[in-house]
Amino acid sequence: MTRRQIRGLGAAVLVSAFLTACGSEDPEGPDPRASTTTRSAPAVAFGEPETVADGLDAPWSIAFHGRTPLVSERDSARILEVDGSGITREMGVVDGVSPRGEGGLLGIAVHENRLYVYLTANGENRIERFGITGDPGALGLGPAETILDGLASANYHNGGRIAFGPDGMLYATLGDAGSRDRAQDLDSMSGKILRMTPDGGVPQDNPFAGSRVYSYGHRNSQGIAWAEDGTMYASEFGQDTWDELNEIEAGGNYGWPEVEGIAGEDGFIDPLQQWSPDDASPSGIAIHGGTIHIANLRGERLRVVPLTDLATADEFFVDTYGRLRDVALAPDGSLWILTNNTDGRGDPNPGDDRIIRVPLR
Repeated sequence: MTRRQIRGLGAAVLVSAFLTACGSEDPEGPDPRASTTTRSAPAVAFGEPETVADGLDAPWSIAFHGRTPLVSERDSARILEVDGSGITREMGVVDGVSPRGEGGLLGIAVHENRLYVYLTANGENRIERFGITGDPGALGLGPAETILDGLASANYHNGGRIAFGPDGMLYATLGDAGSRDRAQDLDSMSGKILRMTPDGGVPQDNPFAGSRVYSYGHRNSQGIAWAEDGTMYASEFGQDTWDELNEIEAGGNYGWPEVEGIAGEDGFIDPLQQWSPDDASPSGIAIHGGTIHIANLRGERLRVVPLTDLATADEFFVDTYGRLRDVALAPDGSLWILTNNTDGRGDPNPGDDRIIRVPLR
């Protein structure tokens, strides 16, 4: 049994000692392994939330170019620039985007004055990058350059989160694109977390020689972030039983479709936490100091996990803003939360979708 399997089983034992807030279809009560423990002293203290911008159309990802926020819209394929007063302007439209189901213009990341985007096109997902032109208030996109193409796409399970790690490499989450067995196939990039150079090449120190695959056995991860010590974490959509928070190890097998959630089986790395999809559907994540912040869609809440106690979590803004797609750390140290109520699955309120700024105390 691996170190992470033992740790995952230990987390399950710890969690069972706490009262959980997750619902269950089991008439005997909630499964003690579904952890959303509320402690007497929450891991973080938030200031008063405020709406930064509203009127967005199915937004998916937030990134910062210096101090300027950029937002992707899934169906319109627009990249928006947000100014200091919350006014949005169209920075550019990404050509070739073919929105369908959960696909479209998805994750974005900024690196060395370039914007990287993950998009669904006809018959594929791909990653492109653009030079960022102009100054704040008049930013634009240079010509598109394809970094990686030919990634399997489908109406569902496209993954789509991209981010640069502390090692300067580009990471991307790929869903199983509806073909679950691909997640265990190392010759396929579906159901994986990829690691590549900024130009899309294969780093020599990747765990599988000649491959961009960094970890595998994922159903549909949509959040990745790193702690200050370089440890990588990822959120993952389960099927009908468990959604997950995982600590990602190079070359690790996270079990899908052989297992879902904490299984305790040799050869698979168990999650740190698991939750009922009704209370979770975790998408974007951000780490600030010693705390993981997880945006939840179906669960309509921000889940907060302290790195010092990975078997527990607190919940904030439950049923307050609707579906939460992304959370990002802004240059001023606040959290920016992206709602996702206009994507066809939510119940939009007037002004949706919006960006919520939450000060950290």
